[in-house]
Amino acid sequence: MPEGDTVYRAAARLDGALSGQRLTLTDFRVPAFATVDLSGGTVVRSFSRGKHILTRIEHEQAWTLHTHLKMEGSWHVYRERERWRRPDVQVRIVLGVAGRRAVGFQLGVVELVPRQAEAELVAHLGPDLLGPDWDEERALANLRAQPQRPIGQALLDQRNLAGIGNMYMAELCFIMGVHPATAVADVAQLARLVRRGKQMLEVNKERAVQSTTGNLRERERMWVYRRDRSPCRRCGTPIAVTMLGEAGRERAAYWCPSCQPV
Repeated sequence: MPEGDTVYRAAARLDGALSGQRLTLTDFRVPAFATVDLSGGTVVRSFSRGKHILTRIEHEQAWTLHTHLKMEGSWHVYRERERWRRPDVQVRIVLGVAGRRAVGFQLGVVELVPRQAEAELVAHLGPDLLGPDWDEERALANLRAQPQRPIGQALLDQRNLAGIGNMYMAELCFIMGVHPATAVADVAQLARLVRRGKQMLEVNKERAVQSTTGNLRERERMWVYRRDRSPCRRCGTPIAVTMLGEAGRERAAYWCPSCQPV
């Protein structure tokens, strides 16, 4: 699932292409909204909230388009006659303005709600690491509310703080020398861990190539994520991977057995 910085960039790309523009076409390719036509409406803005993208549109009344990339989704912006880079069968929505098309492929969520219902879409989320609502103390309080929960699971729970996915969870735990199965209560520098998480997303939000090592070269960008069986960059121990989490919701966790002892 995309990380919060990936979603931030997608929303910024939509905002730059559409905001302030009049819609020349809307093509919803999901059954619930297949007959909706917002042509003639004006796009007010697009922004991210955790891993959610909200696009405000004025058309007879105020609307909010809610999309979520889930595992496979993406938003592309094309010139009007430019060839799309993904197949037509994957398209879920097309928003057109003069000279440009914003195309949402394989979006996990497509919803259109009246503006007054917008807050309900993201009311369950904790403070957004990249949002104006960021509140470190509230995020820490949310994490500490379940002291025996494994830190890896707690960081991935968007109700605690919004924006961290599997990659940043693994990298944060490594940098802090914490095994992802460690209970929240046993993480000695929890506040520092959360601050490093925000720092990582802030650094990466403006660039397409994510890196936590500071090295942008292929195969050098991550400390442990998807590096199972490769030597640890610090000590040479082979990186380990296992599935952690509640039954049916397990996620791959990567760590160095030497640098992050259980």
